[in-house]
Amino acid sequence: MAQPRAERLMNLHILLLGAKRFISKDAIRDACYAEYPRGGTGDEAFERAFERDKDALRQIGAVIEVGSADALFDDEIGYRIPTEQTSLPEIRFESDEAAVLGLAAQVWQQATLAKATGRALAKLKGQGVEIDPSRLEVVAPSITADEPAFEPLWDAVGKRRQVSFPYQRADETEPTTRRVQPWGLARSSGRWYVVGHDVDRGAERVFRLSRIVGPVRATGKSGAYDVPPGTDVRSVARRLTPSFPTVRAEVRVRQGTGVGLRRRAESVASDASGWDTLVVEGPLQELADEVLTSGSGAVVLGPQALRDEVVSRLRSIVEAHA
Repeated sequence: MAQPRAERLMNLHILLLGAKRFISKDAIRDACYAEYPRGGTGDEAFERAFERDKDALRQIGAVIEVGSADALFDDEIGYRIPTEQTSLPEIRFESDEAAVLGLAAQVWQQATLAKATGRALAKLKGQGVEIDPSRLEVVAPSITADEPAFEPLWDAVGKRRQVSFPYQRADETEPTTRRVQPWGLARSSGRWYVVGHDVDRGAERVFRLSRIVGPVRATGKSGAYDVPPGTDVRSVARRLTPSFPTVRAEVRVRQGTGVGLRRRAESVASDASGWDTLVVEGPLQELADEVLTSGSGAVVLGPQALRDEVVSRLRSIVEAHA
């Protein structure tokens, strides 16, 4: 039985990230693509699947390096994901700020991701692939996804199964049942959305997870549809979701931290204090996400609306964990 693509991507990500050396394509195939038999059409199918999976990992920010997998033979090509281009420096929290870690913990502790990680590690170790667990710490997500709909939708996306769910629009008094072929999950302006093809309306749509008010039910067989070639789920989500206010902000960031904020920065001013002043622009909710994931390594100087949003979320977290 073929494994779901989401699980295979998790396996591949862990293999390339946790491996101490470049891993040959043959070893990758044995560990993650056993469903494709060697020879004939199996080789072609494996090559296509491997290329698609590498592209998918790059789309979520993974940097895949290519190098020699054998010290004696330079033509033996291998792959890996360097942690130095993926990981963040250590962030230290004061006692009250430690509550922010709850933001990162919720997604990582979800059953779907925890089970997929456990299966991936067991399979790779069984194949004789040496994994350094300390290199895997960087794959822990830094944003929340505590909506009940997240897990079944994540599973449906990986299996390409159609789903149905009751959806409550803000301008309607009663929920309606929506039938969707989900293409992917995306976060926009601090909220999670599922992007896909609305079967009844015959068009691409996005649905906010917090407005799914009942169980998500998968129907039909796996692999029942294909995602349109070239689809960028995040771009679709940004295009179809309501716009949120964009702000231009000044944020003080401790040197060596705040990678996400630094990627957005229009300018960076350094001084001898060990802190940098960044000018960043973006939706208020997304900037608040970035500041919170930087912990005590980021301080909002302005505008006041962004400061208020960050403070409000911190107080909510502290109250929830009191």
